[in-house]
Amino acid sequence: MLGVRIRALFGRSRAIVLIELAILAVLAAGVAVAIWWPDGDPKTATNAAAPESLDLPGLPDSTAPVLMPGRPGEPAKTAQANEVSPIPRQPHNDADVRFVTMMIPHHEQALVMAKLVADHGENPKLKLIADRILAAQEPEIKTMETWLADRGLNRNSGGGHQHPMSGMQSAEALNRLTAAGGAEFDRMFVDMMTAHHQGAIDMADEVLGLGADVIVNEMASDVVVEQQAEINRMREALATK
Repeated sequence: MLGVRIRALFGRSRAIVLIELAILAVLAAGVAVAIWWPDGDPKTATNAAAPESLDLPGLPDSTAPVLMPGRPGEPAKTAQANEVSPIPRQPHNDADVRFVTMMIPHHEQALVMAKLVADHGENPKLKLIADRILAAQEPEIKTMETWLADRGLNRNSGGGHQHPMSGMQSAEALNRLTAAGGAEFDRMFVDMMTAHHQGAIDMADEVLGLGADVIVNEMASDVVVEQQAEINRMREALATK
């Protein structure tokens, strides 16, 4: 009788163990489903792969080759960006400073005359030329002021190196131009602006021969080309009204 009871007890214990194991299996399956279900990507919380680094488009490549212009007659070369040294600032001299500090007020007077054309002139071609003068010389003044500021200078830094600015018009001449109108104004404007532009060309020629700064050299070269072209356009406009 005792043996029967012991076997029954063991039988009940084995059944309970099997039931408990079945319950644990169901619970484990439920956890697995919970982990797999949200995005369909089989991963566990502890073994989830770390996100890969982002590859953002449009970022500069520090290893991209840089084109290095060769000397006259020589081909251009390429070099890695991290192998290229910054270009040192070009030296300047008194001629450069004199040109820039004199050209700023020279341009400012050209703007004064050009602004009169809209209300006093009658030649539509001259009005277009005046608009071009305003559009070109206002930014050029800013560029020259920046050049001075970058070197710790200002428009008064020319000092004793300055000389009378060629082509500058007197206050009396400006008053006569302001009082004129119509065809008379157009003729006066072309005469005065032609002399004014020619003075700027003379100053540019001087710094091209004596200056040292590459940026000033470029500005002076632009003055020679642009203002000679405007002289020609003003004369043609007046002749072909």
